[in-house]
Amino acid sequence: MEVRPVIPNDQRTHTLVLVRHGESEWNRRNLFTGWCDPDLTEKGLIEALVAARMLRSQGLKFDVAYSSGLKRAQRTLDIILSEIGQTKIPVHLDEALNERHYGDLCGLNKDEARDRWGEEQVRIWRRSYDIPPPGGESLKDTEERVMPYYRSRIWPDLQSGKTVLIVAHGNSLRALIMNLENLTGEEILNRELATGAPIVYRLGPDGVPVGRSDLLPSRSIDAPPEDNV
Repeated sequence: MEVRPVIPNDQRTHTLVLVRHGESEWNRRNLFTGWCDPDLTEKGLIEALVAARMLRSQGLKFDVAYSSGLKRAQRTLDIILSEIGQTKIPVHLDEALNERHYGDLCGLNKDEARDRWGEEQVRIWRRSYDIPPPGGESLKDTEERVMPYYRSRIWPDLQSGKTVLIVAHGNSLRALIMNLENLTGEEILNRELATGAPIVYRLGPDGVPVGRSDLLPSRSIDAPPEDNV
């Protein structure tokens, strides 16, 4: 997709900004997190501040913000809004934007999970579109709660001309990006989302992106994954 400069006041398009939360304590410890609720690390706090400063440098003025029911995303959002001086805008929190639920994997170190179920099985659970871990969700399941919420709550705000900020999680944002960019399950699972890295979309009247700006440089496909979810 062509990356064009961000034009926050362009009335012909709708501005949507996505940010994955800063690094959490369980990201740092390489644990499956899902719906568990660890806080941000010191690095995660810094990532939230850096994200805020990148957004401020673009001159973005938000009308409304959305986040999940989980602390790491909410705290990232609070830091961003405080740093850019926009704490008085409406904020909506909903479990529909929560991270993918990892079921029986939650709280396990990824190496422990590989020892228990085997490397290939864990890879399938992590990197397949529609195969959930025991007691958990697949990315498809996550998409099936994210997209109805987006269509019923977030898209109407965008249609009305509001500039919208969403701070959520690796897989809830993947589900949304997959639909915005019309990607396959395989394509979106190969997309790495760094913590604290804002993505600015300009959407046409039909909701299809006409421009996308990643405010952090793109990462090499050979770089180690940062999405330790």
